[in-house]
Amino acid sequence: MSTIVEATVPAEQFALSETLATVPDAEVRMVRLVAHGAEHVMPFLWAGCEDTDRLHDALVNDPTTEDVDALADFDGESLFRVEWATRVRVLVSIIAEEDATILDASGQGDTWHLQIFFPEHERVSETDEFCAEYGIDLSLERINRLSEAAEYGHLGLTERQYETLCSAYEAGYYDVPRTVNQEELAEYFDVSHQALSERLRRAHETVITNALYHKIHRRDHEVSPRMRHEIDT
Repeated sequence: MSTIVEATVPAEQFALSETLATVPDAEVRMVRLVAHGAEHVMPFLWAGCEDTDRLHDALVNDPTTEDVDALADFDGESLFRVEWATRVRVLVSIIAEEDATILDASGQGDTWHLQIFFPEHERVSETDEFCAEYGIDLSLERINRLSEAAEYGHLGLTERQYETLCSAYEAGYYDVPRTVNQEELAEYFDVSHQALSERLRRAHETVITNALYHKIHRRDHEVSPRMRHEIDT
């Protein structure tokens, strides 16, 4: 049965450990890590940070990047095109070797949080063994059969995003008037205010995009190429 795994890996064994240490308030997210096979790692990276120039310099000087181009800035986040060094490709290749797909990868501090889809449950242990062989401490935090992951996965949310939205709702963040603010939520999750704000924004965007996609799809039975491109990206 298909399985979705929530896992963590130390930044020093994967990517951008020096960047995340140099710019501690930065939160980064890789976009579509694998495409067209295991040899091609998609080179797009979203990064949120108050000092984008400092972040860009850190990315350029990071040993896990070989080339970095700043593409655009959107509401406190920057989009970069990155050519990754070998260390990043190793973990991605191990996962792709088992026909698995990294659905989400976000890094902050000294840790990367991964959401990985496995078409067959037994391939999870095989991937874990390969990582151990290559000295990669992939920690499997949660393993869900696809049916179990539907609680949050059907809207495209990661478990962290789902738990953040639930906690915000239960704490009264969506009440009118609000009974808790973002600063208090950030303290509860032990993250910076900016990191909490960006996590909520991405979660809101994911829920709305997927909800509207299904509504439009049911109504019109097709989605225009432009809309599909915007949804997929």
